[in-house]
Amino acid sequence: MPRIGEVRPPAQPNSPQQQERVERILRSAARQGAANGLERVQMLEVAKESGVAIATLYRYFPSKMHLFTAVMQSQIQRMEGAVADVDPDADPVVTVTELLILATRQMLKTPLLTHAMMVSNNAALHATHADANVTHASFSALLLGAAGLAEPSARDEQLARLIEQAWYGVITAALNQRNPIEQVEDDIRVSCALLLAEWSHS
Repeated sequence: MPRIGEVRPPAQPNSPQQQERVERILRSAARQGAANGLERVQMLEVAKESGVAIATLYRYFPSKMHLFTAVMQSQIQRMEGAVADVDPDADPVVTVTELLILATRQMLKTPLLTHAMMVSNNAALHATHADANVTHASFSALLLGAAGLAEPSARDEQLARLIEQAWYGVITAALNQRNPIEQVEDDIRVSCALLLAEWSHS
């Protein structure tokens, strides 16, 4: 579990150069998290690999919790590209299901990184850290966008929240129990079919 102390709010990049620096840090953290797991990742090594001073790393990411929560947010942003290519006439339940299965396949290829992101995000939620709320809001927006719901109702937002929680549980079980991918994907399909039936066009 990443240590949570009294830390100042992380700085935000204010220029293209600073943004590029942050992206290098996130790429380095993702590589090291995938190779070593959360506990063995060293902030100094992330700074070295990304070519920044350790003080710069801590300015943007005061702890490993902040760092890997941000890595999770960057993964969600990458998924947004898949949503942009969605057929607007496709059934929303099918689209969301396929998106979650695609994300699951990618995440289970790097189980140590996935564990690092999930543990860090859980720690951020426990600490009521703003980054965790951003992650939740981004993922909900991703699901609603995939479903083609530009103006979601409160009910739509509830369903997105429920499927996010169900998917999170499936991923957690897959990591802890090493469930076969066929079972994992079937669990996702069943969850989407049951929870998102109201979104279906069929």
